[in-house]
Amino acid sequence: MKNTSPTSLLLNIGHGIDHLFLLIFATAVAAIAAEWSMAWQDLMPYTVGAFVLFGVGSLPAGRLGDLWGRRAMMIVFFIGIGAAGLLVSGARGPWSLAISLTLMGAFAAIYHPVGIPMIVQGATNPGFTIGLNGLAGNLGIAGAALLTGFLVKVVGWRAAFAVPALISVMCGVLFALLVPREEIAPAKRPKKQVDLPRDVVVRIFLVMTLAAISGSLIFNFTTNGNTRLITERLDGIVDDPATIGLLLAALYTVASLAQLVVGKLIDRFPLKRIYLPIVAAQVPLFLLAAYSSGWMLYTAVVLFMVFVFGAIPFIDAMIVQFVDDRMRSRVTGMRLAVAFGVSALAVYVLGPIVKAAGFTTLLVLMATISALGTLFVSFLPGEVPVPSTAAPSGEVAVRSPAR
Repeated sequence: MKNTSPTSLLLNIGHGIDHLFLLIFATAVAAIAAEWSMAWQDLMPYTVGAFVLFGVGSLPAGRLGDLWGRRAMMIVFFIGIGAAGLLVSGARGPWSLAISLTLMGAFAAIYHPVGIPMIVQGATNPGFTIGLNGLAGNLGIAGAALLTGFLVKVVGWRAAFAVPALISVMCGVLFALLVPREEIAPAKRPKKQVDLPRDVVVRIFLVMTLAAISGSLIFNFTTNGNTRLITERLDGIVDDPATIGLLLAALYTVASLAQLVVGKLIDRFPLKRIYLPIVAAQVPLFLLAAYSSGWMLYTAVVLFMVFVFGAIPFIDAMIVQFVDDRMRSRVTGMRLAVAFGVSALAVYVLGPIVKAAGFTTLLVLMATISALGTLFVSFLPGEVPVPSTAAPSGEVAVRSPAR
């Protein structure tokens, strides 16, 4: 199914909604904790179920996307995450909050293994398409900071979940009405791509998985911790929650633009040539932030988020380049289940680490994880040998992984 304008628009909006819902809690946690007379650090572990299901749920979501249909799964995503958001808004204590957030994470798991393969179907410039979709997702992160900060201040934290929930349900209805039905499930379509040699496939999948784990850990640590980091280190300079939300929205918006640039580069150059320096650049920036405060800290956060967000499109680009569309949802689901399942640990330990050792230790830990990510990416093949119909039997042609 080709991506018509309504399809692409709603899929991009869906990516924004997905990330927005996952980060409303991180922005609203102080207000929730205050209402329930708790420390925000003690409330953070209650959200771990959402991130575990966000990872583990990718496996069945990806399988259903390929075998049942991506359009149907996207309708389930929009309406399901909206309904879960309404349940969160009605939570009366930590455990009802945890159950509702976990359900929300299960529906949030649908988007990445289903929506991204759907939006790149038939795309002539998949790198830019992924970059634009990534920008939409990260604008959802900016929206979580801005919209949540505003609603918490003006109406209360419950509205911060209820308002996006209603918008999501509305998008689900529009998706059902405007997006054409799939004539055949992806798994039943004819095969289009040539199989890579087994050793190359194993190497690429291993790099993909390890890089996705390190990248997801960094993503969860930063996006869930930035609100409290900036609040703490701008204390006495900026104290208004709405202003903090505005600062976060601004930095996420600026950082998100990196994905458009990266998307263009992916369509022109081998992945390793641009992926490696982007991951490596995170290391000194996390160390700079670790020992900064005030506006210097804010500048460092903007800079490291540019490279954190800039690294996001690469894993999806690898899947588009090396995996046939018939099974992209399943492969995406498998790598997300591993990466997000492990990175859920970041959400669980974020509060305890900060409470016990402070943000300096957390930022040094993130620098270490980025250094490991750089090592993993260094094993990505620069030139990938692929079978060629023009080559004699038993020989291979060498192809850049860029196209």
